[in-house]
Amino acid sequence: MVKSAVKRIGVLTGGGDAPGLNAVIRAVVKSASRVYNMSVVGFENGFGGLIKNQARELTEANVGGILPIGGTILGTTNRDNPFHYPVTRGEEIIYSDVSDRVFENISIHGIEALIVIGGDGSLAIANELYSQGLKVVGVPKTIDNDLSATDQTFGFDTALATATEALDKLHTTAESHHRVMVLEVMGRYAGWIALYSGLAGGADVILIPEIPYDIDVVIEKINARSKEKKKFSIIVVAEGAKPKDGEMVVKKMVEGSFDPIRLGGIGDAVAQAVELATGKESRVTVLGHLQRGGSPTAFDRILATRYGVGAVNLVAEGNFGKMACLKGLNIESVPLAEAVGELRTVPTDGELIKVARQLGICLGT
Repeated sequence: MVKSAVKRIGVLTGGGDAPGLNAVIRAVVKSASRVYNMSVVGFENGFGGLIKNQARELTEANVGGILPIGGTILGTTNRDNPFHYPVTRGEEIIYSDVSDRVFENISIHGIEALIVIGGDGSLAIANELYSQGLKVVGVPKTIDNDLSATDQTFGFDTALATATEALDKLHTTAESHHRVMVLEVMGRYAGWIALYSGLAGGADVILIPEIPYDIDVVIEKINARSKEKKKFSIIVVAEGAKPKDGEMVVKKMVEGSFDPIRLGGIGDAVAQAVELATGKESRVTVLGHLQRGGSPTAFDRILATRYGVGAVNLVAEGNFGKMACLKGLNIESVPLAEAVGELRTVPTDGELIKVARQLGICLGT
């Protein structure tokens, strides 16, 4: 055992689920207990568990076998911000700061430090709690791969594999029926999933948020393929893609969420425009939450495990207000404030964009 001033820690998973969350939880529990003799309390359903005091002891016995399982045994939510929490007053719902409940419940369980596994919304809350005196360490999580302070987030590789597999299957049916197939993928305001899967899956058109597209250029690409006797085309479009001088397609707004905007529908818009202009039957597949589910890839299991161990090491070192991050080949740390400072988007002059163009892939411009 290695000595640590902290003997009891809490852990929660916040925001959207991602393959690899259970791998982080497992690594936190095993490394905390085996190396530092720390006990671990898991809060259920994200920050909601902190607010409502929904918690349970986590031991090596009850994290056994969860490494290959998707989702999170603790549950999660992208709502329940303790600094903006819905409270009923008579017949009215108002949003209040209930962060005092967080500190009260932390105290009740004798917890000395908290590990928050989440994306930009969850980590922003973690940073605010740290600024108010809670000893916090963060672990980056999002399939979107859009956190700027780390080279890669766990969950992205699995989502990418799911999208690439979908493209492989769409190719066969597109070629059989001579259709244009449009695959809409997640990613919010960053095009990493669309770009990577489009390259891996042999797409003819890739549309991402970072490069507003001209639909006429897309149509020209489809028509050019027809002239080359290529009777089908594959288009990958990120949910946050938008036309030049246009806006992203918003499906709905969710009050009380870390990010209330729910994108969706751009795939239909692109398919309709292409079919109208080319006369080619165009079909849309929206992967949606399939990208969040399933067993994590080997890469994500290992990365998530490394993050969990890294977070526990930060706690043991008393290095709070930090987030474990991947820099090159190593797990390092950065201040939480930097971790949520800006989104990591696809560089429009980066190598992958150049590779796509050299392969003749249309990016809408």
